[in-house]
Amino acid sequence: MQLSNWNVLYTKLHNFHWYVTGPDFFTLHEKYEELYTEAAGYIDEIAERILTIGGKPLATLTDYLKHTSLKEATGKEDAREMVAQLVSDFELITSESKDVIVVAEENSDEVTADMFTGIRVSLEKHGWMLSAYLQ
Repeated sequence: MQLSNWNVLYTKLHNFHWYVTGPDFFTLHEKYEELYTEAAGYIDEIAERILTIGGKPLATLTDYLKHTSLKEATGKEDAREMVAQLVSDFELITSESKDVIVVAEENSDEVTADMFTGIRVSLEKHGWMLSAYLQ
């Protein structure tokens, strides 16, 4: 599910990057690029970890959409709605990352647990910053 979420989020961040308008355009346009670049790294890291531990990562858009817990962007969001969606998405991915960490630790897979702890820390910081934007 995490790989699917990150692929959907990656696409959503591109959508927001391309379609953001208004007085915060320059700030948000740049931020979304930073976030989708980070997301691309996580996608590769998660897929390679799945392969390393003997799994087979999903690799089609159909599978990503079938296994995600996120919703796609509609292309009609205003800047504030975009940020609010990302805060919500980051909270959901963070919560689900905690579950991955628990399962990894139960299976003595500290590498996976550490990887998702790092992802979680980054998302919590981004979520805090984006929440501050909304206030």
